[in-house]
Amino acid sequence: MKILVTGGAGYIGTITCKALEQAGHTPVVLDSLFSGPRVFVGDRIFYEGDIADRELLRRVFADHPDIEATIHMAARIVVPESMEVPYEYYRDNVAKSLELFDELVALGKPRVLFSSSASLYAEKADFEVTELDPLAPASPYARTKRMMEQVLEDMAEATSLRAIILRYFNPVGSDPDLESGIYVREPSHVLGQLVMAARGLKDAFTITGVEHPTRDGTGIRDYIHVWDLAKAHVRAVERFDAVLAEEGTPSTVINVGMGQGTTVRELVASFERVFGQEVPVREAPPRPGDAVGAFANVDKSSRLLDWKTELTLDDAIASALAWGERRKEILGYE
Repeated sequence: MKILVTGGAGYIGTITCKALEQAGHTPVVLDSLFSGPRVFVGDRIFYEGDIADRELLRRVFADHPDIEATIHMAARIVVPESMEVPYEYYRDNVAKSLELFDELVALGKPRVLFSSSASLYAEKADFEVTELDPLAPASPYARTKRMMEQVLEDMAEATSLRAIILRYFNPVGSDPDLESGIYVREPSHVLGQLVMAARGLKDAFTITGVEHPTRDGTGIRDYIHVWDLAKAHVRAVERFDAVLAEEGTPSTVINVGMGQGTTVRELVASFERVFGQEVPVREAPPRPGDAVGAFANVDKSSRLLDWKTELTLDDAIASALAWGERRKEILGYE
């Protein structure tokens, strides 16, 4: 099967392309390289350009009429940045995606697998969330993801478009072969920050928020190894029609996580155990837009995708550390 992957030069996109290849499929990468590095594309089929460029989209599908589905990952994703430049987030994540979806319908290529986010969920007392739980996106980034879910739901009702929406929890780790991983110079997510502190690239790891209503006051997250997440995408595209047939709807939402919650302090403890030494830590108030957090109820992903995680948090930490040692060789910078 041939699959268009928008944002296929990014962190999750690159690793998903590898998982598709290992399952016998062919990814076609569409990426503007606004963020993702060209080196991650390797020798895959690649189109450099914007997801809203309809002429380019028509050329991609003319060149590859056998593309059977689109995995739409291209997006801006940094929560604090979205608080500072919301226009850019709504333009790139929402307005441009509208053009993409409309053109896919026009081209008769209606299957869309969309990357959404667990940051949409409202705070819940026990922190375990199902796909039917209330939503309360707390940042422009999260609101763009919710808007696109609604766009897909509405278009699926009104047109030939069909959508499976994956609500990611917190991807961590790297490509299992250490060919790709986190590429930004200073990652905003927690494990990337821990790796930088451990390698002496930062003077300390900062816990942002220590008075949350969790068991130790720090935020709670469901950390999923990015390789497990990539394989969930493979299952979703392989079972696309069957999933929607079983649901009896033109679109559906599926949580993709490990199914357990880990606080930031617990993550630090796990990291130090794998790393073999302590990491300097300081505390600070929550960042704008930060959520207390949640973890996934994964019953639906197990039932519909016949998928579950296979790798542990320790596996993810070990791979992130190993990638930290390798990334200068691949990217040319630490």
